[in-house]
Amino acid sequence: MINAFRYYWVAARGYRLRPWASPYIRWRMETFFGGDMHALRAGEFFRLIWRERERLERFLVWADENRP
Repeated sequence: MINAFRYYWVAARGYRLRPWASPYIRWRMETFFGGDMHALRAGEFFRLIWRERERLERFLVWADENRP
């Protein structure tokens, strides 16, 4: 869980209260899930995050291990 908060804090800079609007998070989601994430709204964002939480957790562990 700490990995998730650490990654979120860095990735959502400037958009911490509305992460679905962050250009960086949208770009990361497009590369991670594929498809176009520009039309993503808050409800869709949280449903996608919840549905893919196991894959995202593995990514966050990997990102923490490879952090400089």
